[in-house]
Amino acid sequence: MKHRIVVLGAGYAGAYAAGTLARRLSPADTEITVVNAVPDFVQRMRLHQLAAGRHVDAPRLADVFAGTGIRLRVARVTVVDPERQVVAVADDGGGGELGYDTLVYALGSRGAGHAVPGAAEHAFDVAARPSALRLRERLDGMVGRVGMVGQARGEGGRVVVVGDGLTGIETATEIAEARPGLSVTLVARGELGARLSAGARSHLRQACDRLGITVLEHTIVEAVEATRVLCADGTALASAATVWAAGFAVSPIAAVAGLEVTESGQIVVDRTMRSVSHPNVYAVGDSAYAIGDNGRPLPMSCASAACIGRQAVEAIVGRLTGRAIANTKLIYTLNHISLGRRDGILQMIGDEGQAKPKYLGGRKVARAKAGILAMSLWATSHPTFGMPGRKRHLAGGPRTRPTSTVADTAAQQATHATP
Repeated sequence: MKHRIVVLGAGYAGAYAAGTLARRLSPADTEITVVNAVPDFVQRMRLHQLAAGRHVDAPRLADVFAGTGIRLRVARVTVVDPERQVVAVADDGGGGELGYDTLVYALGSRGAGHAVPGAAEHAFDVAARPSALRLRERLDGMVGRVGMVGQARGEGGRVVVVGDGLTGIETATEIAEARPGLSVTLVARGELGARLSAGARSHLRQACDRLGITVLEHTIVEAVEATRVLCADGTALASAATVWAAGFAVSPIAAVAGLEVTESGQIVVDRTMRSVSHPNVYAVGDSAYAIGDNGRPLPMSCASAACIGRQAVEAIVGRLTGRAIANTKLIYTLNHISLGRRDGILQMIGDEGQAKPKYLGGRKVARAKAGILAMSLWATSHPTFGMPGRKRHLAGGPRTRPTSTVADTAAQQATHATP
């Protein structure tokens, strides 16, 4: 029987892992199944653009994986049972169970905010395509009520974006640029762009001023209502559309399964992205609590997902084929922030996780990020590009359990403790 690899989630990290494993492992020895809740590939990094009105492609995963040998199961993961090595799924047909020998957990993250009263009921987020489309519909209706661009902005045209992380900044600037008839307010818990260098913060402020964005700093939101946002200082902000971008949370499935996780629910992994509690489970993307080469946890980001995914693939291929495991660099070197279509910030990050003084900003940065997004989509849509002429066979034949390699010893010594 073949060695069964099941990949949970087909976002950037999961699709990359599945496609690369299909390129490097012999189909005579392995079978790869991808489980995803929706039939399309979601460009998570562009959902704020979708909400603001741009066209964002969503390729069908059946087309993406066509000809790769990868099996696609469109279903929602409900339970992971690592003791029995099965995954329970639910779909229109009722669901069932999938057995695995190696599991790649890539279920990602979703918008967080349910602890704030009213946020779940009244706020939108841009962490999932359905919510982004609902926000887009709301904005379309608001523009219709406000009237032609240039007319006075009434209370019916007010948008409040809560959260000044990268997602909040990109969402506020995108909406303000694409919908100039609306009034956009960005609520920051601390100083706007606090994690950026002084020059980048100044550039960000100038961009907000240029786009007409009202910035409220050092402001804590205590509740969200249908037509307003209530702040801790007693301020009530009128809002016809509230966007919650104050953090992300992972699915509780891993914690319920008994995997070792952090308080936030991320799976604790070793240097090779293997679960420290269940060695045939690997975590990639936002689901993984991985320590970078600087000794600090890698943040939830596409850049982190890329290096985490590469390391996981190297580990899986190395262990299954009996080869040494290559250690890829686990570094987070920059923040690339779009400020609408024609502006952006490229902030370099130092070894200690702090912003370096130097940054780049302007139209060229926006174009560079647009190119990166296009390249990411192309790479995901062509998972077998560059397929090697010779794929690796498993050590000892099909259905081989992960074997120990020289690199395993170092990986075990680098195992992380739960924070």
